[in-house]
Amino acid sequence: MCAICGNPSRNHAPIYSRRGFLKLVGGATAGMALSGRALFAAGEIPKPQNVLSPDEALERLKRGNARYVEGVMKRHDFDLERGALAGGQNPYAGILSCADSRIAPEYAFDSGRGDLFVVRIAGNFAEEDGIASFEYTVKFLGTPLLVVLGHEKCGAVDAAVKTVRDGAELPGHLPHLVDHIAPAVQRAMSEPGDLLANAIRENVVLNVEKLKTASPILSDYVAQGKVRVVGGIYKLKDGLIEWL
Repeated sequence: MCAICGNPSRNHAPIYSRRGFLKLVGGATAGMALSGRALFAAGEIPKPQNVLSPDEALERLKRGNARYVEGVMKRHDFDLERGALAGGQNPYAGILSCADSRIAPEYAFDSGRGDLFVVRIAGNFAEEDGIASFEYTVKFLGTPLLVVLGHEKCGAVDAAVKTVRDGAELPGHLPHLVDHIAPAVQRAMSEPGDLLANAIRENVVLNVEKLKTASPILSDYVAQGKVRVVGGIYKLKDGLIEWL
């Protein structure tokens, strides 16, 4: 019998109004958030070693990068981590990284699963979706540190340089990337030295500031000292992170 119309020969699928659907989704989302907070409140933190202050989190990243550069990375027990993370996550750092295949934050910081909350996009710039992702990890996962990670010889920044300086035209959706990176190129054009290197640095600096001032969530957490936002540049030859 249909639960909706009472006809024994029919079986309607449930029909929700827009308001009813939003209430359903909102309730489910709130339930997941509350269950996560309850889990942490009960002391069942997936990775207790990830409960760090912003400064401690940065130091841990630096130590991990030093191991990576020296080639003495830890042996990670991924099987054990899978079990610990089945019920949740509490990454100690969020990384805004370029999508370049040569850059892998998990390797560069010698980290395990559940340690880093990584958002990747060519040119490592913060747009609405990326900012929302970091709002999630800060507010609901307790992440104390955000890092904008640029890298040497970035192709996306180089494309922006050629577009801004030389008037080059790019196909498809590539101009969308350039629009976000162009302000960094424009600032770098007034600086002495290598334009690409300067633009890469300015791009990191501008996006650190963008995350710091992203209201209402990130800017509030930064003001309270709960979250720190820093920038760095990955060196391709040796993997060393130059912190800005």
